[in-house]
Amino acid sequence: MIELLGFISYLLTLYIYILIAAAVMSWLIAFNVVNPHNQIVAVIAEFLYRITEPVLRPIRNLLPNLGGIDISPIIVILIIVFIQSVIFPNLVRVLS
Repeated sequence: MIELLGFISYLLTLYIYILIAAAVMSWLIAFNVVNPHNQIVAVIAEFLYRITEPVLRPIRNLLPNLGGIDISPIIVILIIVFIQSVIFPNLVRVLS
């Protein structure tokens, strides 16, 4: 069971990197650094959007309108870090 928690923690860490990549990609597209009409850029952006949007959308619905600032990835990252640093160690202690 502890190995399963370690694997889930690894997947959560990987998801944090995906959230960061999606945020950076949206900035690059917004500031016209990369061309969203390029096929490779469009495929990567669509993949990142499809992976992150189901988690970010409910958080965005709960947050007040902050103008053009989207802090939902930060909140999701904080939730993941809380799970990894508080929930998982307590589960490991209970299961051991």
